Amino acid sequence: MCVNIVRSFCVLIVAAFVTCASAQAQKRVALVIGNSAYKSVPKLANPANDAGLIGGTLKKAGFDAVDVRQDLSAPEMRKALREFGTRTRDADVAVIYYAGHGMEVDGTNYLIPTDAALETDTDVYDEALPIDRVLVSIEPAKQLRLVILDACRDNPFAKTMKRTVASRAIGRGLAKVEPTTPNTMIAFAAKAGSTASDGGDSRNSPFAVALSDHLPKPGLDLRKAFGFVRDDVLKSTGNKQEPFVYGSLGGDDVPLVPAKPVATGPQANPQSELRRDYELALQLGTRDGWEAFLAQYPEGFYANLAKGQLNKIAAEETRASAEQKAKAAEQEKARLIAERAQKAEQEKAAAAAKAAEDARIAAEKQKQIEQAKAEAAEHQRKLAEAAAAKALAEKQAAEKAKAELAARQAAEKAEQAAKPAADRQLPEVENQKVAALSPGPTSTLSAAELSKSVQSELRRVGCLTASAESEWSSAAQRSLTLFNKYAGTQFDVKLVSVDALDALKAKSGRVCPLVCNFGFKADGDQCVKITCRSGYRVGEDNECEKIPEKKPVATREESRRRDQDRKSAESASPKSQASGQMVCNGAGCRPVGKGCRLGAVKDNRGIMVTTEVCN
Repeated sequence: MCVNIVRSFCVLIVAAFVTCASAQAQKRVALVIGNSAYKSVPKLANPANDAGLIGGTLKKAGFDAVDVRQDLSAPEMRKALREFGTRTRDADVAVIYYAGHGMEVDGTNYLIPTDAALETDTDVYDEALPIDRVLVSIEPAKQLRLVILDACRDNPFAKTMKRTVASRAIGRGLAKVEPTTPNTMIAFAAKAGSTASDGGDSRNSPFAVALSDHLPKPGLDLRKAFGFVRDDVLKSTGNKQEPFVYGSLGGDDVPLVPAKPVATGPQANPQSELRRDYELALQLGTRDGWEAFLAQYPEGFYANLAKGQLNKIAAEETRASAEQKAKAAEQEKARLIAERAQKAEQEKAAAAAKAAEDARIAAEKQKQIEQAKAEAAEHQRKLAEAAAAKALAEKQAAEKAKAELAARQAAEKAEQAAKPAADRQLPEVENQKVAALSPGPTSTLSAAELSKSVQSELRRVGCLTASAESEWSSAAQRSLTLFNKYAGTQFDVKLVSVDALDALKAKSGRVCPLVCNFGFKADGDQCVKITCRSGYRVGEDNECEKIPEKKPVATREESRRRDQDRKSAESASPKSQASGQMVCNGAGCRPVGKGCRLGAVKDNRGIMVTTEVCN
């Protein structure tokens, strides 16, 4: 079921691009080749993935025919180029993308099939395909011929290849190419003489990712698109890899994907379609679904949400890859231990296993972060939609209330018209008062009724605490001022009006906040007294706080009284002491000696002290 939905979603997007291409009367064809599984050298990780990415990008961009081939031998590559050359004879735009190994020998660039051995330098002429063979395949195209080579990777064949002639040059990377036919461009993943990154632990090379981001943009000139690709690759590789383009085009813009035609006449609401497509992609929850959504809606709020979902999927893929590497490292560690490997190799394997496990843990954390971001963004989307629905409901309620008021006023007006003219006339002074209070010509309420109705509504929305009265008092004016402040209106507070009554009736709940006196707090629409537990009291911020403990403080009068008592005791005249008196000092206490008595004398500091005085 999910596969059918994804296919239907992608078909709709591709159909939209095909419609744009038909409007420009262009036929566009492409051949995409990705060689990863080489037989004589280690396998490349990403060319097959890069071919799938670029092929899917061109299909979504509305190309009439996109032929994606992977891991081709030399005969298979020649056959693919021959068949593609037949398709380009009636095409306006022809594109060839190649990802895999390539090499330069004596100034000529060669694309290397998966079955090439290249034991000697002369084998390249028989086992590899020169770039000129690729250019011949796209030569019949009428307007644009484009060759994209993601083949500047470090060449492992050059390290083992035997030289039959010492002077034959085998370059690093690919050599510069100048097309001989007009409107032909050749794009290299890295400039002549340098190598390109295969992408490392990523699923795709930096060059392929940048191509998929910029080439399918409708109406973007091809030269500008490759400029953006260059900037992205330099940034992602730390300025180590610089893509380069050879060839020239005319003065007019040459987009790979024509600009979308401007819609005329009545159109369906694009936001509803966008949201429906987003929710469909959300139900699918696959990378293909989100990439198809972004191809259709590359910018905006929902595009950012979709990018967040892609980041979450990428984090999960990274986590799964890290987990696989961790398992492989553990298996390698077990194998080395089983084979009684040297201690150094065991430690190296253990370190690799630990590093792989750390990478898996980091990837798991990143996945959780991206998942949290995606869930938060999805929550914000739902809140925004709920707020929009609430605003629409309030608007409809206000319009309904206004219509009901107008109908009631019309009915009252008709009833007044049925009464005698004499009963309907008001005194001159009363007429002036009504005109001053209610200038609206459509109101049939009296001044007193209008004032009381407005004050009743002000009480309902929480802006008036007093009772509704027939007079428009200063308290009513202050309450309308509060309503203007919190509802964002600008009614004249000195005059009561039908417009103010309509605005008040349109509010379904409280508008002015509930303000309570000190010692009370708001509880719904009522003020309740704040109750603090034992040892606490209501503080200045209207919150419970702990009561500080009181410490005894000596007063100045008590201190003065103690000083006077001490001085009086010290200055008192000595009295005759009876037998049995005791004298005390630092060594202890003893009886006063015979013939001695206790007396007050000054010490060396001039302070009176009590001591033993003997004759």
